[in-house]
Amino acid sequence: MRHFLTLKDFTKEELLEMITLAQKIKVQTKQKKFVPYMQNQTLGMIFEKSSTRTRVSFETGIYQLGGVGLFLSSNDIQLGRGEPMKDTARVISRMVDMVMIRTFNQSDIEEFAQFSKVPVVNGLTDSYHPVQVMTDYMTMIEYGKDQNPVVAYVGDGNNMAHSWLMMSAKMGFELRIATPKDYACDESIVADALELAKISGAKIIINNDPKEAVIGCDVVTTDTWVSMGQEDEKEARLKAFDGYIVDEDMMNMAKDDAIFLHCLPAYRGYEVSEEVFEEHSDEIFDEAENRLHAQKGIMVWLDSHR
Repeated sequence: MRHFLTLKDFTKEELLEMITLAQKIKVQTKQKKFVPYMQNQTLGMIFEKSSTRTRVSFETGIYQLGGVGLFLSSNDIQLGRGEPMKDTARVISRMVDMVMIRTFNQSDIEEFAQFSKVPVVNGLTDSYHPVQVMTDYMTMIEYGKDQNPVVAYVGDGNNMAHSWLMMSAKMGFELRIATPKDYACDESIVADALELAKISGAKIIINNDPKEAVIGCDVVTTDTWVSMGQEDEKEARLKAFDGYIVDEDMMNMAKDDAIFLHCLPAYRGYEVSEEVFEEHSDEIFDEAENRLHAQKGIMVWLDSHR
């Protein structure tokens, strides 16, 4: 049995298998051919962090695969009243066929997986957001940006930056990350990525200069500067991220046919300008839709590797 907790746990070939499966299922979905890959199976969806895209994509996805999604807010189950994570895992995993968790601490989802009898999918933690970066890579493929691409991530050294590090290290492409000095990526995660990059041949560059990062790149991506739970840091963050907005001047430094990706929600005037967002809205909302299809590919792959 395999869990989907971080991209670090998979080979390049396995990740591409999932994406290829997602592409196949997407074509079937567009043709209104809903193949019941997970017929009569139940996906338990535990949310300690609220979400729009994660809930809709997983709930719709499992339904289109022939199963049913069960929304479990931490406010509605005993986990929110102090029941240990391992006990929740041992109960819920005896009643459902797969679990998706969106939570704060990576250690919590790892503990849940340790005691779970069914596959567990990371819907987001403070450390990683692997389903999103799988979605982004799928979108890169659709736009022809998967052949030796140069990807520039500009902004906070958060779960998205960490997941891009792992994707680069696994796939072997060049990744440039630019963050403010006090908002750098986790050093241990960077070290893991650099070690993996020695095997894949990936080139990983990390600095504090967003303009240097985007010069001549194929893909520019960013994320909100103020994530959920950081609202009290907003003013300090806005000052620290001055100069990191992806605006027209910055995008013009990338290749002429560069694409822009954003995991959403996007705050215009902060991490991205209104002009750049609207100019690249096709890419962004194709990316948003692909959450549905990429996650179906991941779930079906996990189900076939029990």
